[in-house]
Amino acid sequence: MPAADLGAELVEAWGSWGPTLSPHAEQLAFLSDRNGSPQVFVSDLRMDGSVDRPRLISFGQDPVVSVSWSADGAWLACAVATDGGVRTQVWVVRPDGRDARRVAGSAEQHAELGPWTRSGHRVTVVIPDYAGDGRTHCFLADPTTGELHPLATGDLLGVLDLSVDEHLLIIKDGQRGKQFCVVVDRVADEDHPLLPYPATGSTEVAIIRPSPPGDPTPLVAYVCTDAGLPRRQLVAVPLGAEGWRGVSGVLAARDDAELESLDADDSGRQLLLVWNVAGRSELELFDTETGVGRLLPGMPGAVASGALLSRDGRRVILSVEGPHRPRELWCLSTRTLRWTRVGAVPFRALYELVEPELIRYRAHDGLELTGWLYRVPGRTEPGPAMLSLHGGPEAQERPVFSPQHQAMLAAGIAVLAPNIRGSSGFGRAFVHADDVHGRRDAFEDVVTSADELVRLGIAAPDRIAITGRSYGGYLTMAGLAFYPGYFACGVDICGMSDLHTFYRDTEPWIAAAAVSKYGDPVTDAGLLAGISPLHRADNIAVPLLVVHGELDTNVPIGEAHQIVAALRELGRPVQYLQLDGEGHEYRRVDSRTLLITTMLEFLTEALRVSSG
Repeated sequence: MPAADLGAELVEAWGSWGPTLSPHAEQLAFLSDRNGSPQVFVSDLRMDGSVDRPRLISFGQDPVVSVSWSADGAWLACAVATDGGVRTQVWVVRPDGRDARRVAGSAEQHAELGPWTRSGHRVTVVIPDYAGDGRTHCFLADPTTGELHPLATGDLLGVLDLSVDEHLLIIKDGQRGKQFCVVVDRVADEDHPLLPYPATGSTEVAIIRPSPPGDPTPLVAYVCTDAGLPRRQLVAVPLGAEGWRGVSGVLAARDDAELESLDADDSGRQLLLVWNVAGRSELELFDTETGVGRLLPGMPGAVASGALLSRDGRRVILSVEGPHRPRELWCLSTRTLRWTRVGAVPFRALYELVEPELIRYRAHDGLELTGWLYRVPGRTEPGPAMLSLHGGPEAQERPVFSPQHQAMLAAGIAVLAPNIRGSSGFGRAFVHADDVHGRRDAFEDVVTSADELVRLGIAAPDRIAITGRSYGGYLTMAGLAFYPGYFACGVDICGMSDLHTFYRDTEPWIAAAAVSKYGDPVTDAGLLAGISPLHRADNIAVPLLVVHGELDTNVPIGEAHQIVAALRELGRPVQYLQLDGEGHEYRRVDSRTLLITTMLEFLTEALRVSSG
């Protein structure tokens, strides 16, 4: 099959993800792009984990980012991408589609969906700069009336959980990778550090549950965090005076993996842990009374997301994907350990897709790097190759379903998708190794990754493309600007070309959170200028394709316009593709298809790929 046709077919392979359960697990709501853009669907869930035909819950044309079911079963709360862009709105709707109501957010104001209260009567909403004071405001929203009741105010707040009686609130605050968590006692009007002060880090989840039998405090917070730890682990914090003084304990930790998410049943007896093992997922059920965990075998895919445990602890629902198929919903009985696919099979390949190989190699300073290598089937000699760089930088390349990678392979272009320093999943030191003054070491990792393609005999030195999105797009332009002659061409997808203009034009809350990663635009002005590709555009002499979403306010579209203008003024070979109606994420099938077909045409020409 021609590469462009394969790419289009794989893009059209819809998936399902982001599941949420009704209180008694008799119904399931989830997201699916089976109609071309993410929407909410609801299905009845049988005891064996199978479902009836899903029902569309429609309340607008904008893509839905997430959905969660209220604890009382009366409402669904949804985060909706305004016009498909970066800013989101919070909507509530009855599970049968009635009474849809927007409770926060608009085209001008971003609002984030937080957790429901454990009673289910109200949902938390987080709104940056709600009062025009530059601070973040948290609210409890009444789904019936739409009223917003003030909850907390801070700099970069996020709500993690509330106790059943709503007396205790756990919030996180702080810049990327340097967050701290506090417990707010709403009755006493006091707040206390949740984790040992002054440790900061990345805290992904914190949930409040009853303490195990015999514990002197009635409540405990189970936390997924790397604050003061070498990697994200499971920490238990008693929610009393002693806990607030920083008394906590690590319940589960692995030297070979990082905890990426957790959930719990209502009793707090069982925890569901999702471990990230160099990119692949492993599931564990952890008994909080005995302190013993058991790995769950037979997960039908490489990578899990959105994993949740039913309130009675009898079922696990999650989304699973791998290189050969897009995201599917699966159900696991925690008693029988039997897996059941939830819903229709979204895609079944009629031809063999390429399984990537995890490779390990050393950076210039000896740091171990990893990457997922996709070899062109049947090719034994060095040829064209593509270095694909993920965003973040705290994201991670994983063995997921990638129409882009598979289409390149079909065209005869090998792919290496590395996890250079700054990537998540490999511990605290690794994710912070590129902070501020470590940026040029990350640049060197990119070059080292290209060298590894040559060393392995995969790539011809003069036929390597560099590509990436968001931060990966920035690295793409940096690779061309600071290492001229090293790469044959580049594809920048929504990358920053000048870090000063990025700080000036991005959303204020995004800029504030980014200082810990890139540096301060005032005190580190010289550093930021020195690592901004726009300032060395004259070094970019090879073909460059620049792609950007029309509505992107994370990395604003001006970042694309200014690098394209600079290269055109210099007479350099540059192409520009604008994806109308898209923000930072490209959620519509037609946009993703256009991106892949344009990339294929550009790269096959620039890398001199034979059509035969």
